[in-house]
Amino acid sequence: MAGARILAFGGYQPDTVVTNDDLAKRVDTNDAWIRSRVGIESRRIAGPQESVEDMATVAGGKALAASGLSPADIDLVIVATCSTVLPMPSVAAMTAHRLGIKAPGAFDLNAACAGFCYALGTAADLIRGGSARSALVIGAEKMSDWVDWDDRSTCIIFADGAGAAVVTRAGDAEPDGVGPVVWGSSGELGHKIQVTGRTGAITQDGQAVFRWATTAMAPVALEACTRAGVTPEDLSAFVPHQANLRIIEAIARRLGIPREKVADDIVHAGNTSSASIPLALSRMAEQGRLESGTPALLIGFGAGLSYGSQVITLP
Repeated sequence: MAGARILAFGGYQPDTVVTNDDLAKRVDTNDAWIRSRVGIESRRIAGPQESVEDMATVAGGKALAASGLSPADIDLVIVATCSTVLPMPSVAAMTAHRLGIKAPGAFDLNAACAGFCYALGTAADLIRGGSARSALVIGAEKMSDWVDWDDRSTCIIFADGAGAAVVTRAGDAEPDGVGPVVWGSSGELGHKIQVTGRTGAITQDGQAVFRWATTAMAPVALEACTRAGVTPEDLSAFVPHQANLRIIEAIARRLGIPREKVADDIVHAGNTSSASIPLALSRMAEQGRLESGTPALLIGFGAGLSYGSQVITLP
């Protein structure tokens, strides 16, 4: 069975920057407290008329342009999102239309902050199985629509943005570039992060989620490495969900991955849920921090509580 490989990444962030000092004007907080708790200095927030679909289209268009493929080459579009306001039509179908992709398989996937890893694993398996030729995989979120801006435990964390990857069939002589996904969920803890009601806001038990992520995710990441046939020492980059800088650093320490290899997009992007991993990959590519042909470890985790991890070969 032929493998799958990633050709390119693309990312998008809204123009509006909200600093910690800006939030301190509304809620009882300050810059030093936010940095010490979650490691965020600023975040991007979409405008009132800017939708999940708008952001997905820009990020997807950038990834497609960087891949060298045309819209006609794409026959599958998956958008990972948990923040779209309208349940239908799917963001994927409308994004594909706006990008000029004709009649692709298109669907949205909701695994919250693990969504991109789920979507990437699904796309790679569909390509390996022959159901798709090339896929556009997008994580896009407008978390600001679901934040109570008077709740200092959540308004300091979440933000908006989109990231994308183009995945295609590997050549006959090429190794598989998307490793097996290690995924799962802890539904008994699902209430620790949730939106209450159709018009409710995000609530979370931050301490419980912190304990779960810092203890349970390193073994998942190690299993992803094992299934891909690599060790943490072999990795050129570690790109976890940008949930909290303390969580990111704790997992990296347990894996023994040096700080310079670890994505830290959260500092200026905030937590963008399913968009955070592809957005961080796009940023690292722009900064020249990704080495083509080398292995990178991804892991997403969050509401559900769901998690997913895989090793990829960087384009």
